[in-house]
Amino acid sequence: MVSRELIEVARSFHGHVCPFLVLGLRAAEIALSRLGVKRAGVVETVREDIVAIIEVNNCFADGIQVATGCTLGNNSLLYVDTGKNAVTLFRRGSKRGVRIYVDSEKLRAKYFPKEALELFRKVVAERRGTEEEIEKLHKMWEEIGLRMAELPEEDFTIQEVEIVEEPERAPIFESVRCSKCNELVMAPKAVYIEGKPYCPTCAGREVPAVIGRGIKTAFRIPFKVVEL
Repeated sequence: MVSRELIEVARSFHGHVCPFLVLGLRAAEIALSRLGVKRAGVVETVREDIVAIIEVNNCFADGIQVATGCTLGNNSLLYVDTGKNAVTLFRRGSKRGVRIYVDSEKLRAKYFPKEALELFRKVVAERRGTEEEIEKLHKMWEEIGLRMAELPEEDFTIQEVEIVEEPERAPIFESVRCSKCNELVMAPKAVYIEGKPYCPTCAGREVPAVIGRGIKTAFRIPFKVVEL
């Protein structure tokens, strides 16, 4: 079961405690146990030995990062945009992995009070809750989240998977300097105009981005630099 100490670490990372944050912690805990490995430490994160593949970019993903030690920044976390509350964990060099799927519909019916669901719809989905309603939802959401810490394995779909092709480890690229802003940009991301390198921002190009709805293949940078 997920410890209160780990939940507090997750709270600090995520900003608050909610059901799917703790479900991410619990799913990761089950996956680590099934694989017989511990949270990724110095060696594992430097070498990207343990890999977590998440399929959704919501609160669940933050729980996975906190519990496994596999993060976007250390290149041990891969995001595939299937839109499912699921994580697959494996150790490189092994042909075996574990995938944990969370059926949110079943869990809501079993563990979530109707009042909490209605408040979530108003505050989060419809973006029209008052500060008092946000605080009320926060308290209710945390109470439900703490229950998720003790969820039995039977409430998860646990699958053994075969690793048919390991994803590449993060390559190290040289940088080039943008001809306009003079900032360094990873060489493969540079845009060449009349033989000169530019960063995508200065070149006015759209770029892939992970936003709330998932991966958007063409996203325009939503800011411009102003002189201070």
